[in-house]
Amino acid sequence: MPALIYPDYAYVPGRTPRHPESLFEALRKSVGADGIPERLMETPAWIAGLSYLEEGFFWEAHEVLEPVWVALAPGSDERELVQALIQLANACLKREMGRPQAVLRICEKTRAHLNSIRVARVMGQSLSDLQETVQALENQAHRDMPNWQENAK
Repeated sequence: MPALIYPDYAYVPGRTPRHPESLFEALRKSVGADGIPERLMETPAWIAGLSYLEEGFFWEAHEVLEPVWVALAPGSDERELVQALIQLANACLKREMGRPQAVLRICEKTRAHLNSIRVARVMGQSLSDLQETVQALENQAHRDMPNWQENAK
């Protein structure tokens, strides 16, 4: 199992240099093609993706979660969850970039993926916790917009 690699910095477009393509190769390759969620949850890519998301490495989380998403069955709750996590990472990245309108647009997509899931927990993730995270991001994005208090009236 490849060691969890934490880059020296989080990539933020326009602010920090992009990481070399090869940096996450071992993590991406850790994902098998069988699409069995229980096995995918044990892969370094899944573990790193969740860790990166938690630690503020949003672009990096997207990079390593994408092969997990690809491996899952289309239309499955698991695939919807991973797509929601990828979108959540993207929304968080847009927040870091100071783009509140983009945050709101992406949160809407994230919520749609979460709302399509038919159970309360998927791949160890609580849907209610994720919904709360999305709501908090949306609230912050509204506060970050010019004239947000006037728009709230």
